[in-house]
Amino acid sequence: MSEQFEDMGPIDYVVVEFPGNHMTGEGFPLLVDLVDRGIIRILDLMFIRKDEDGSVSALEIADLTGDGRLDLAVFEGARSGLLGEDDLEEAAAAVEPGNSAGLLVYENLWAAPFASALRRGGAQLVASGRLNVQAVLASLDAADAAS
Repeated sequence: MSEQFEDMGPIDYVVVEFPGNHMTGEGFPLLVDLVDRGIIRILDLMFIRKDEDGSVSALEIADLTGDGRLDLAVFEGARSGLLGEDDLEEAAAAVEPGNSAGLLVYENLWAAPFASALRRGGAQLVASGRLNVQAVLASLDAADAAS
């Protein structure tokens, strides 16, 4: 296990909400491309639906539309076991009733060599975060307007 850790890149997660349970699928080919190019490795991909009454159900990845056809067969089996029921509940808390969401856990393969080199040198990650794109753009617009 420690040898595997030495070679791994940073692991991130995202919860992406689909208002009104409307998913176009436009992003899926791009996600597959990231995997195919070795930029990320999908560890877990799950979908949830939050009904108007607040009840939450997990959706099968392969058939999101419920029509019996495999919509996302390429992602079938993307389950490492990292995500548990508590993770689904936490993700569902961020989702508005009447919407669905995708929960994606992925390894940043592009950063693995860098992260491995740092670990070999004794470095440890002590903080990490992600900036909200809308907030960054708003700050840039405000700075632009002020100058």
